[in-house]
Amino acid sequence: MTTTTINPTDTTQHDHGRAVLDELSPLHRELRRAVPEVYRGFRELHSAAFAPGDLDTKTKELIALAIGVVEGCDGCIASHAEAVVRAGATRQEAAEAIGVTFLMNGGPATIYGPRAYAAVCEFTDAITTGQTS
Repeated sequence: MTTTTINPTDTTQHDHGRAVLDELSPLHRELRRAVPEVYRGFRELHSAAFAPGDLDTKTKELIALAIGVVEGCDGCIASHAEAVVRAGATRQEAAEAIGVTFLMNGGPATIYGPRAYAAVCEFTDAITTGQTS
């Protein structure tokens, strides 16, 4: 059995962020053409959930990232990892939110949690180096 050490600042080793979004993008486009009203409704729900309120966007995105971990949804993790970084969350804030998922979801969160953290690190590095898309 071989082990790989992941350096969270080395984006060449990550495949849980941009690669996931790039893989899903054409699939979403195809389905969106088939059911545009459903996608429109989801977009409205998303806008309402993230509308300004007592919770700021960063907090809401940390919650969404944590739920993505609990649900084991790589697309959710990638999407909300990018959004949480854009909302100004630090790696440590993301790590602590992911840590709560271990309590609430146990073992499965220890699998998807590191994926989420790797995605956050990837998007943080991209923003830091000006490689945003």
